[in-house]
Amino acid sequence: MGGWRWSCYGLNPAKGWRVTETERPSHPYLYQINVSDGGVPKRPVPEAMIAKTGVEGDRQQNLKVHGGPDRAVCLFSRDLLEWLQAEGHPIKAGSSGENLTLAGLEWGLMKPGALFSIGKDVQLEVTSYTVPCRYNAQWFQEGDYQRICQIKNPGWSRVYAKVLRAGVVRPGDVVEVKS
Repeated sequence: MGGWRWSCYGLNPAKGWRVTETERPSHPYLYQINVSDGGVPKRPVPEAMIAKTGVEGDRQQNLKVHGGPDRAVCLFSRDLLEWLQAEGHPIKAGSSGENLTLAGLEWGLMKPGALFSIGKDVQLEVTSYTVPCRYNAQWFQEGDYQRICQIKNPGWSRVYAKVLRAGVVRPGDVVEVKS
């Protein structure tokens, strides 16, 4: 995977496989793809296959509450992450366990039933809001991981989605909400 390929997407592995500030598009886009061998934080990767079972290369620690067809992909907003950072929370993309960090998107549109696409192939449907767990406490001042709880702070939650159409995604891919 030569550097020329990634540079055409505005990416550089030295920058952590994400779109940089100066390369931020004016439309909603995929900021970063995150995977782990289980647990948090998840680490950035340059591309990933999104399958019906989830993001290739990613595992979940507790399959009772994570994963499965209706929770195949976890998503969060880069814009909300920036607000949380401005409040003093040391959270970053991938910290709270999201697989896909989206940017430039009106996060209020990402509610159960919302259909959206990423890139040319992938289509997802939001199935539910996530429930943050205690492992996320380290990313919040005074351990207040409930800061991203939909019940306590509506509009600040990560969301789960099921995969309607599989495909490969890369940082910089366009995100389009269908409904």
